[in-house]
Amino acid sequence: MIDAVDREILSILQENARTSNVEVARRIGLAPSAVLERIRKLEKRGVIRGYEPRLNASALGSPLLAFIFVHADEKIGGLEIGRKIAKFPEVQEVHQVAGEDCYLVKVRIADTDALGRLLRDSFGALPAIRTTRTTIVLSSVKESAQMPLPPDGAAARASETRRPKRAAARSRRRAP
Repeated sequence: MIDAVDREILSILQENARTSNVEVARRIGLAPSAVLERIRKLEKRGVIRGYEPRLNASALGSPLLAFIFVHADEKIGGLEIGRKIAKFPEVQEVHQVAGEDCYLVKVRIADTDALGRLLRDSFGALPAIRTTRTTIVLSSVKESAQMPLPPDGAAARASETRRPKRAAARSRRRAP
C-alpha cells in the first residue's frame, strides 16, 4: 500500500531521480534514514523499478521518432517475435497489443534512410513478421515516463474490492 509519504517521495523522485535522500527528507519533513528505508521498501516491492537518465535523442544522433505496428504469424499470446524485436538497439519500447496488429514498437533513429534499413534488414529478417505500418512523429507535445500517483487511500479501496465476497460478508457479521 502506498501512503501519502510514499506518494510525496515518488513525486519528488519522478521530478528528479538524483534528488538526494537528505533533500527528499528536508522537503517532506522526515529523517534521511527514514526516507532511505521507505525508498528501499518501494524498490523491494517493485514500485520503483530503476533509475534512468532522460537523454536528448537529437544530441545523440537519433532525432527521428517512429511507431511501428507489427503484424506477425505467432500463436495468440506468444511473445517470441516481440522479444526478438526488443533486441534491436534502435527499439525503445515493444508492446503486445489487441486488434489487427500484434505489436506496437517505438523506435528512435537517425533519419528515414536508417528507418528504411531497420525495417528492411532487421524486421524483414524475421520471417514471422507479415506486415508493418510505420508512423513518423513530426513533433511531440508531451513525452514523459512519469506515472500518475494514486490518490490517498485508493490502493486500500482497490484491495478491498478485490476481496472475495464471502470474506467481506464474514467481516461484516463480526463487526459489533
